[in-house]
Amino acid sequence: MSKELYKKMVDETVAAANSVLGVIREKRGTQFKLTDCQPYVDAVNGMKVGPGQSKEVIDLHVQSVNAHYEILKSLTDYIRPEDDPFVEHYQTPPILEILYELDPEFKKSMWKFIDAIAANKALIGREAARRYGGMYGLTCVVDFGMSVGSVPNVVNRILQNLDIPKEHKKTILASKSWGMNTSYGIGAAFRAAVESGKSLAEAEQAEVEQLQFIYREPVEAQAKLMEAHGHTSFDVRKYMQQYKERMRPYVEAALKAGVHPGNIVVVPAYCVGDVGHHIAQSAYNMFKDDVAFAIYESVTKVMENTLYRGLDKDAYKSEWDVLAVATGSTACATVYILWKDSFTVPMVVDLLVKRFYNYAAMNPKRGEADELHNADFLDMLVRGESILDIEPKGSGGKIRGIEIDLSPIDQNDVISNPQRYTYPGCAITQRFAALMKLADFPCYLTPEVVTATIMTNIIALNPSKVPAPVRGCKNCATTMLIKRNVPYVTGEGKGAKGYCQWDVAV
Repeated sequence: MSKELYKKMVDETVAAANSVLGVIREKRGTQFKLTDCQPYVDAVNGMKVGPGQSKEVIDLHVQSVNAHYEILKSLTDYIRPEDDPFVEHYQTPPILEILYELDPEFKKSMWKFIDAIAANKALIGREAARRYGGMYGLTCVVDFGMSVGSVPNVVNRILQNLDIPKEHKKTILASKSWGMNTSYGIGAAFRAAVESGKSLAEAEQAEVEQLQFIYREPVEAQAKLMEAHGHTSFDVRKYMQQYKERMRPYVEAALKAGVHPGNIVVVPAYCVGDVGHHIAQSAYNMFKDDVAFAIYESVTKVMENTLYRGLDKDAYKSEWDVLAVATGSTACATVYILWKDSFTVPMVVDLLVKRFYNYAAMNPKRGEADELHNADFLDMLVRGESILDIEPKGSGGKIRGIEIDLSPIDQNDVISNPQRYTYPGCAITQRFAALMKLADFPCYLTPEVVTATIMTNIIALNPSKVPAPVRGCKNCATTMLIKRNVPYVTGEGKGAKGYCQWDVAV
């Protein structure tokens, strides 16, 4: 791969990241307006087709962001915080329905899968019950990987022995991992039924029917979920109807060009969240905190400097190296800030895992995704500490041979002076406190806008290969304390990796 293409990937990634950062820097603490998102849309419109890349894949990303922004603007000028997490869940449902119309064989396979959900009622009930009781600890219910307690984990179990084409299996699996087919998380219908006084048998049946619904009628299922949630910011049915028509020609073009449907259900979804979710009222409120914003700002600069350092050193040997450096540098930077307050990653893992069990006991009606971002945050910290720690225990602050530039953190006036934000003589917990705020919303540190931009570039180079969900071990932080990932577990459904499924992904 040429240095020109690596530079394109880095330039587009940094532009997207800085567009979001710039808006939040200017607008934090104010009232959100949808037009605040224009700089991100402008950055996305700067994405080009590089040598060897598929125009149709880039179009899926760019046109989805534009359709999303323009449709939202036509429906509202404000999204309330309670509704903003769901703005990236209205894309995959319409696109799945387009695929049903364009590819009858895929639809036939999906209907076999829907029947198989009912045939696997015992599996569905078991996994819902384990989640309900908190057996697995912290989970990512709608995971980008195959982790224990996640939708991809359960879907993979059903698909393994199903007699449908392998490529269809990949699309079905991708559609509820990086693709976001509705806001539903497995176990929610089961939990609601149990907590409303119904029997476990009734709860199991409710779970089966809800899972079937999200695949049989994705758009209507998402609309019903939002009605139950109490969504009021805009008409979600109008959004999905308009989005479906806007994106149809790009889906058709991608199919014709040989883009795998498993990528078609993914690419248009993960790129839109910065419009109305990452740039949103909730973010403006959270980043009123000067220390939290300073962390976001400095970590983003660490990533930018390190990515360009990699270019200068000709360190990138594949497109995946760019992703590793981008996300590894931010993870390392976050842990560097954590260490400044003399906290270590095992301390934080211990704290949040223990808290989860009490949270589960005190809140049996909890949402399936309540702890999802805590899990993401901890996974990032575990990775970051493995990079930051000294050799041979860690990587000595290097990734892919590139020394991570942590100077933006040391040079940040706010991070370097926590005494200005608390009782000055005892300012030993402020950076940690701000990190805990970000533990519920770590999308700015992982960072999602970066992952989306780089992944589209990667998929555009390999349009027939489906990278979603990740078919590898995530090294889940929870497994420091809960050995759900080893062959020594004794429960039903165990395998070589315990209850995990990454080694047997379809």
